[in-house]
Amino acid sequence: MPEENPWYEQDAFWEVMRPFLFSERHWNEAPAQIEQALILLGAGSGAKVLDLCCGPGRHSLELARRGLQVTGVDRTAAYLDEARKRAEAEQLTIEFVQEDMRTFCRPDAFDGAINLYTSFGYFENAEDDRRVLTNAHRSLRDNGAFVIDMVGKEMVAAGFQERDWHEVDGTVLLEERKLGKDGTWMDNRWTVLDGGSRKEFHVTHRLYSAAEITSLLTECGFAAVDVYGDFSGAPYDHDAERLVVVAHKG
Repeated sequence: MPEENPWYEQDAFWEVMRPFLFSERHWNEAPAQIEQALILLGAGSGAKVLDLCCGPGRHSLELARRGLQVTGVDRTAAYLDEARKRAEAEQLTIEFVQEDMRTFCRPDAFDGAINLYTSFGYFENAEDDRRVLTNAHRSLRDNGAFVIDMVGKEMVAAGFQERDWHEVDGTVLLEERKLGKDGTWMDNRWTVLDGGSRKEFHVTHRLYSAAEITSLLTECGFAAVDVYGDFSGAPYDHDAERLVVVAHKG
């Protein structure tokens, strides 16, 4: 039998996980996140912004509502179809592109870029992460900035939970987590229970510390990197909610 595609290339994964990854709560959080992300980017109305791994468009739509020129990139056609319909319903002009984040590159095209909601570190080969960051650097104009939002390795170490569960509209998600590869890799088993059906996915991603992602961004060409504990610019310390990194192109 042929080897199954990795989880992030499975349309079934994104379809089944849609209610959990993009719940009403997540949509409601988007305006505040974008308001703060734009401050970190230093981007104002009219700026061209790349939303890398845009999903169904919750951040792309919010950027466009604020008068920015937006390009959203994602590999999942169903999510892009949803994003386009939402944009059309609000008469918002947004360019949505179906492409793998490892290959998308548009040299010197954007004033800023965002990659939010732990949409980085999916790939088994670490060189693929380097490709993503190098292409993002090339796609930015001089003095542009790139905001990445993820769960930092330090946060995982401080509050690791082996098991967790969530429920949305009667559908239950069971999460089981293991740390591997000397603490650099998160190995998850996600089981979705919906009535009598059961679907299971093996979800993995690479964990970065603040120092590691800073070093990698610098190696990929960024001139300076700022690290924060949330979108408001709070310190990345024991109270950090997220690892939010702002990489500046010189």
